[in-house]
Amino acid sequence: MSTRLPDTYFDEIYAGDDDPWQLSTRWYEQRKYGITLAMLPNPRYRHAFEPGCSIGTLTELLAQRCDHVTAVDVAEAALRGAGMRLRQAGCRDRVTLSRASVDAAWPAGPFDLLVLSEVAYYLEADHLAQVLERECARLQPDANVVAAHWRHPVADYPLSGDAAHEVIAATPGLTALGRYRDRDVVVEVFDTGDGRSVAAREDVPGAR
Repeated sequence: MSTRLPDTYFDEIYAGDDDPWQLSTRWYEQRKYGITLAMLPNPRYRHAFEPGCSIGTLTELLAQRCDHVTAVDVAEAALRGAGMRLRQAGCRDRVTLSRASVDAAWPAGPFDLLVLSEVAYYLEADHLAQVLERECARLQPDANVVAAHWRHPVADYPLSGDAAHEVIAATPGLTALGRYRDRDVVVEVFDTGDGRSVAAREDVPGAR
């Protein structure tokens, strides 16, 4: 039994449409990206890793908050679209793009931000847990992990968005910092440090 959706699944999706999920045009997606970025506790990051980057819509936004972004996807067509988008945005030099799956060995990094946006539910639960336990242990101390996933059922996907987030939240070494959830999407942020809030880190009076 396969532990994740095969690469050919995504190749077929991109074969018929350059932007099959309308990531660059839907207000739903723009709003989701806004929530995701707003939940990041740090104003800036040194090096982010984004598996499943698709055509680079979120990658472009991450490049505005990060010194460098390493992004991967299994679909060559998606990576071509991402490269074009990033060049047009003037940030291609700050992004490393390569073809790889989320369950392959992650690049060396080191990373202080991991972005799991609409990618975790492509894996079976046990396999996702194994990948995250293996790779999150390599994140920098006090790194952040942000996850955002569609909550409605999709017949092809091994996991629902909520189920994927249960696996992510159970990853050893991750401490929950906050969560947003509505009928459509769940967005959560974690860290690999002591879990202090933004206000506590900045010594805002009254914060603990």
